Amino acid sequence: MSASPRIAPKRRRGRRADAAAADGGGTDRQPDTIRIRTRGLTKRYGELIAVDHLDLEVHAGEIFGLLGQNGAGKTTTILMLLGLTEPSEGSARVVGLDPTRGPLEVKRRVGYLPDSVGFYGDLSGRQNLRYTARLNRIEGAEAEATIDAVLEQVGLTERADDLVETYSRGMLQRLGIADALVKDPDVLILDEPTTAIDPLGVVEVLDLLRGLVRDRGMAILLSSHLLNQVQSVCDRIGIFAAGRLIGQGTLPQLATRFGDGAAHLEVGLDLSDGQDVDVVGALLAGVEGVEAVQAGARASDPWSITVRSVDDVPAVRTAVLGTVAQHGLPLTSIRPIVPSLEARSLLLKSK
Repeated sequence: MSASPRIAPKRRRGRRADAAAADGGGTDRQPDTIRIRTRGLTKRYGELIAVDHLDLEVHAGEIFGLLGQNGAGKTTTILMLLGLTEPSEGSARVVGLDPTRGPLEVKRRVGYLPDSVGFYGDLSGRQNLRYTARLNRIEGAEAEATIDAVLEQVGLTERADDLVETYSRGMLQRLGIADALVKDPDVLILDEPTTAIDPLGVVEVLDLLRGLVRDRGMAILLSSHLLNQVQSVCDRIGIFAAGRLIGQGTLPQLATRFGDGAAHLEVGLDLSDGQDVDVVGALLAGVEGVEAVQAGARASDPWSITVRSVDDVPAVRTAVLGTVAQHGLPLTSIRPIVPSLEARSLLLKSK
């Protein structure tokens, strides 16, 4: 899949500015990079609180993962951001617009991929995109150029004229992303985009999302219950449980908060010349910030050094290098191993 430049920015920018000016106060001033912002956003259905006072910010140029089990409130949050349901309390701004007051303009500027993508199976992928282009008032040569560009970007150029009913689940998801890109959005919201896709298809979709951020600088909100996929592609993650955002931040920050706080260094030492393993272990264990040291099963295997905290890893790494140099140990490699959220798969149940 290859990248393509941002599509028709001059036409979009003028129309958006006009619409925002006519919004009647639906926008508010905020930092240029913020594309999604909520404050106290709440949704109640009778006595059930589906979303409970959500404070969230998503910036241009990042993928933010909304991570939580089914029923945690992720889809309800998305529906409020799109103006498809009204909040019971609090506020939301999407590209500076209030989704409740200006839902149509929000939809023009936000691409949305639901968990179940629907297309006309008896039409080709290209014909489905033409229909979307017409709905967004993109016509003629401009529509064809836009469709060609998004098809190339999602890697469907060769299958563009095949009937959609012949597409695999992964291809349908990529067509769904192309469909969302036709209107050149500032924000892309995806609800469980990799469900029921084979492993290769998952890799393709996640690589595509990273490319969109890199090439277009857009903001992406990705909702998922799959820990390993979220942590592999997202810049920041928000953990959702029972309607509440119980934590958000980068992967190392969340691993520190929800795990035991420890991280690891993997240190390769070539002790084939007969250095005393116990002596080497004692030297490494004496480094400040080191909790435990475990030698590899064989002389060529890396050592595992448990570090007190993720935040301590850089300092401990420097100190280990100093110890290695001071005692002339034959270092072959050293790298940090940050705890994964997948390894802490019970955190959503325990918090």
